[in-house]
Amino acid sequence: MTVILLRHGQSTSNTARTLAGRSAGVDLTDRGAEQARGLVDRLSALPIARLVSSPLLRCQRTLAPLAEKLGLEPEFDERLLEVDYGDWTGKPLADLVTEPLWKVVQRHASGAVFPGGEGLAAVQARAVAAIRDHDRAFAEKHGGDVLWVACTHGDVIKSVLADAFGIHLDGFQRIVVEPASLSVIRYTPTAPFVWRVNDTGADLSGLAPAGAVAAAPVPGGETGNPSGADNGNAER
Repeated sequence: MTVILLRHGQSTSNTARTLAGRSAGVDLTDRGAEQARGLVDRLSALPIARLVSSPLLRCQRTLAPLAEKLGLEPEFDERLLEVDYGDWTGKPLADLVTEPLWKVVQRHASGAVFPGGEGLAAVQARAVAAIRDHDRAFAEKHGGDVLWVACTHGDVIKSVLADAFGIHLDGFQRIVVEPASLSVIRYTPTAPFVWRVNDTGADLSGLAPAGAVAAAPVPGGETGNPSGADNGNAER
């Protein structure tokens, strides 16, 4: 089972340098809308079976062109919502960096709880549970390997990737997930394998499920993909 973790396109909060959190009405910028349309070229040729999304507007807008092209109706899961930043919601990032909690978020994320909001450990628990639940349900329904998309938010995706990598949540800030980027995890009965991180490119043909594709790394440190597709296009 393979999930494409899609971060929403550039939002008005991204450009305003504020912490949107769960604020209502945060939409895509013109650039974000362009990125959403670009997903049709990037993904529509793949055998995507299901679309799942955070209910927030910026995620709905990001998935809409792809959903229309594929003829799929997105399913909304509140477990994929953005972090509840509580009292930090809507504040300028320039102000938040002076808060003592900021350093905790950067260095000890597992111990960070936002005032009036939730903790990052709880975010990871709910997000990983959501991805694994959908993955299991889709496998049972479709009777085999399924490629599906989960559209959500940066910190949520980073927490899921940290789990898949087997690294402590305290290291999740080392993972970069840009707007409209794709990160890919293939779940197997034994372990998850990360195929791509922060991919903003166009050629994703290697993600189509195929019987010959090995899920685990092979000797020499290469990925187990006989086609030679790379393991990620991490860009900063």
